[in-house]
Amino acid sequence: MKRRDKHNYYLDIAQTVLERGTCLRRNYGAIIVKNDEIISTGYTGAPRHRKNCTDIGICRREQLKIPRGERYELCRSVHAEANCIISASRRDMLGSVMYLAGKDMSTGELINDASSCEMCKRLIINAGIDKMVIRNTPDKYTVVEIESWVDNDDTLSGKTGY
Repeated sequence: MKRRDKHNYYLDIAQTVLERGTCLRRNYGAIIVKNDEIISTGYTGAPRHRKNCTDIGICRREQLKIPRGERYELCRSVHAEANCIISASRRDMLGSVMYLAGKDMSTGELINDASSCEMCKRLIINAGIDKMVIRNTPDKYTVVEIESWVDNDDTLSGKTGY
């Protein structure tokens, strides 16, 4: 029997976490791992005690046909990466790896070109996370060195994520 490699093992967990998400458009699951220990998990959903999109049955960004990567201030949800960081202490995140998996809710398919939005990138940088591993398919993933986000500052070029 062939063992699952570590990155896919943690991505499988992140994919399970995304199933708690409450976005009608795209759900993400994130986990932070350090020294083979899960530090925290997070998924896409409204702030505590507020109604989720799944509760009210509408996505404002979808209603307004806002393209991916734009106008997040209209979204009810807190992103999975942010929720994951909120649930961890910085000292535990220093030198860690964040795993991210996303699912398109209209198709049920994995999002194969996922990336964090600019605000989440800032949070990840400040949290002290070293790497991000993003699921592309059930077995393939992309590894991103967070330092590359500092060296190649996307906010200067206008590129967006999610």
